[in-house]
Amino acid sequence: MTRATVIARRELSSYFYSPLAYVAMVLFLIAAGFSFWDDFRPGQPAAMRSIFEYMVWLLVFIVPVLSMGLLSQEFATGTVETMMTAPVNDTEVVLGKFLGSFAFYAVLLVPTLLYVGLLRVYSKPDYGPIFSGYVGLLLVGALFTSIGLFCSSLTKSQVVAAVSSAAILVLVTVVPRWASAKASLSDFWRAAAGQGVFAKYTDFARGILDLGNFVYFLAATAVFLFLTVKVLEARRWK
Repeated sequence: MTRATVIARRELSSYFYSPLAYVAMVLFLIAAGFSFWDDFRPGQPAAMRSIFEYMVWLLVFIVPVLSMGLLSQEFATGTVETMMTAPVNDTEVVLGKFLGSFAFYAVLLVPTLLYVGLLRVYSKPDYGPIFSGYVGLLLVGALFTSIGLFCSSLTKSQVVAAVSSAAILVLVTVVPRWASAKASLSDFWRAAAGQGVFAKYTDFARGILDLGNFVYFLAATAVFLFLTVKVLEARRWK
């Protein structure tokens, strides 16, 4: 685990030297700022529900950009060979990469705490839904990062990694949300739509901390991390 921590620190520090990471951060914060006005209007509940919902859609496209080079860049530059021959196993590499990227994602959310301060100045915020909303965002970010890491392990191209991970995120987030809005769906498809990421996340945005939703996100994250380890193991034996 110590080796994974070293990799995580290196990965986190690399983000602060990447112009692309800063561009993604600025675009995310600008878009989140615009969505915050829906919560800041008079008469709206001071719970940041709108911005929490909008941020999930933003993350569908932001996280693939942040995670696309986690392993694909190593393959493209050949540095993966050095990593594979170092005294570190595949699980530690995957965990280190994941933790470093997830840590930067958490840093990305820190400036949004300013909105909580604004609500406190001009109203009386309901801190329960705000807290659970951030918990939900962290769980969503962990899942999205694991998917991005998995896609990054499949190719040398960062663009292909970003596009493929965005496609998967659309499939598990946007498509079920769209399907659930169709009144003519059968009960089976309605139930399937209810298993989408957004449907599970909505409870957190509403202030509901459900154990089943925790298990859903943590289990799905673990599955994609496991798949990434298996991809690296397959590459090692080529």
